[in-house]
Amino acid sequence: MTREPVPWDTPGPLSGPIGVPLVDLLDRVLATGVVVSGDLVIAIADVPLVRVSLNALLSSVSERVPAPWPDGGPL
Repeated sequence: MTREPVPWDTPGPLSGPIGVPLVDLLDRVLATGVVVSGDLVIAIADVPLVRVSLNALLSSVSERVPAPWPDGGPL
């Protein structure tokens, strides 16, 4: 089975816009992991009333990598 080359795998200059398939993007993100963080501040007249901090870690789970906890997990 042969795989057709994608534009970013071919040698030479690229021409035109390059789209990355969502499956390839998710595969790369989950293989390496990504941290998403952000802050939301609700303010009236420059007076902050509510602040929400958002932090998320997206990564895949593999059975080949052992858990860092001796009893299998914190739960």
